[in-house]
Amino acid sequence: MDKILIKNGVVVDPLTKTEIKRNIYIENGIIKDEPSRKLKDPAGGVKIVPADNLIVFPGLIDMHVHLREPGYEYKETIKSGMEAAIAGGFTSICCMPNTNPVNDSKEITRFLIDKAKTLDLINLFPIGAISKGLKGGSLADIGELKESGAVALSDDGNPVEDSAFMGRALLYADTFNLPVISHSEDIKLRGKGVINEGVMSERLGVIGIPSAAEDIGTARDIMLAGYYGVKIHIAHVSTIGSADIIRRAKKAGIKVTCETCPHYFSLSEASLLDYNTNAKMNPPLRAERDRKAIVEAIKDGTIDVIATDHAPHSRDEKEDTLDAAPFGIIGLQTSLPLILRLFYDKKISLMRIAGLMSLNPANILNLDRRGSLKNGYIADITLVDINKEWQFTESGIKSISKNSPFIGEKFKGKASAVIVGGKLLTEN
Repeated sequence: MDKILIKNGVVVDPLTKTEIKRNIYIENGIIKDEPSRKLKDPAGGVKIVPADNLIVFPGLIDMHVHLREPGYEYKETIKSGMEAAIAGGFTSICCMPNTNPVNDSKEITRFLIDKAKTLDLINLFPIGAISKGLKGGSLADIGELKESGAVALSDDGNPVEDSAFMGRALLYADTFNLPVISHSEDIKLRGKGVINEGVMSERLGVIGIPSAAEDIGTARDIMLAGYYGVKIHIAHVSTIGSADIIRRAKKAGIKVTCETCPHYFSLSEASLLDYNTNAKMNPPLRAERDRKAIVEAIKDGTIDVIATDHAPHSRDEKEDTLDAAPFGIIGLQTSLPLILRLFYDKKISLMRIAGLMSLNPANILNLDRRGSLKNGYIADITLVDINKEWQFTESGIKSISKNSPFIGEKFKGKASAVIVGGKLLTEN
């Protein structure tokens, strides 16, 4: 395997809490102490990667991605999703189980892992289903899912309605040290809602989704985790209420972690004013007060992870009416530049970004020796030019689907190189 020397980058390591200009030496896919022998000579077998004026992060990890394969390859494939992830600076992605067939078995989990190995691009960590067929009726074979390579469990997109069933799932998953990622929502209260319930839903004449639906689901799941003394991870937090519930639960010592997505701190329900289906998602974009609350929750540490909830849909599907179009947007290529806006607005530091997008997801998912740039860690690394100005265009989208509300946006900050397991994949 190649020997690589990343030279003169500003290395941001959230584990050691250091931010300093230095070199990183990689050998056999592992970060090691820089040896004293002649490294400056590329002929000596060491590839020099100049990182002047670049930020060096531990490899970015997206723990909430929908890749659509198997079953919906017209929307996205493992390959196209990985290519989008590379362009966005990610070295690892975790794929949700709502494929066809559902990833509720060792066979589908192994298919995903084997396909990723064949492509030899970035790390793919499958998330298995909580219930068979995502139907909430009986538990999937959690032991087999763990043994075959699943790193977490989720029925994302299909909230677990039965509290007794959810309690059993949390307890059983805990015996295998598998985190449960919950789409926390009272699905009956959500009903046939399309966008956030409020002024905008009334103005557009569509059924709204009450923020209380998310808050109630979040409260129930946290209460179950607290009662049984087990861990819970709340997905795609979007409301003031949910953020506050999680904040108070953490202070009470409940083992809860959570994520939000870039669209929830970047956009509000106002983005739907022109019936833009590329701004339709679930949870929906909320009111401006919710958006500001999510920013505050990122700032104060309530939110642990930034995940994309990358959800590709075809153009035909999204060009339907606001009522009929499916929920979801793509996000792998815009996640990093959107969170860098918070850095430029002096809301958070580069160290906080490294925690949100590298160390914390690695710790939650038990991804050994990832999320840091310490000696002995796997050489998953993202190099970022935080000063690069660029525009997100449809022609530049690597995903098969193009359903993004950020097309045409101008950004500052972009991944310039990705190293995965000591292998340099791209230099932009």
